[in-house]
Amino acid sequence: MSRVKRGMATKKRHKKILKLAKGFWGQRKNIFRRAVETLRRAMAFAFVGRKLKKRDMRALFISRIKAAAEQRGLKYSTLIHALKINHISLNRKMLSQIAIFDPMAFDHIVSMTK
Repeated sequence: MSRVKRGMATKKRHKKILKLAKGFWGQRKNIFRRAVETLRRAMAFAFVGRKLKKRDMRALFISRIKAAAEQRGLKYSTLIHALKINHISLNRKMLSQIAIFDPMAFDHIVSMTK
């Protein structure tokens, strides 16, 4: 039976990891074992960061809608509740975009809720 040499696959795998670790400090960029540890941690933080970004954006949308609603003499919670009652299904991102870029349309939405 012929012998199987695995150097090529290992080298390819190591190069892929080390390429991802480019820019890290010290051994973390050029020692495979350290690079794997650091990358695992970095990928975990990146995953969490993507979830936090969604949370932060939602908070921004809510504060924009709140400011626009208060200019029209309405509270944020009252506006959202009225939208749900009237079956107007606009998400917070779209509502905030409308409030900023098309105030007339936002006025129309507010008038529909009253």
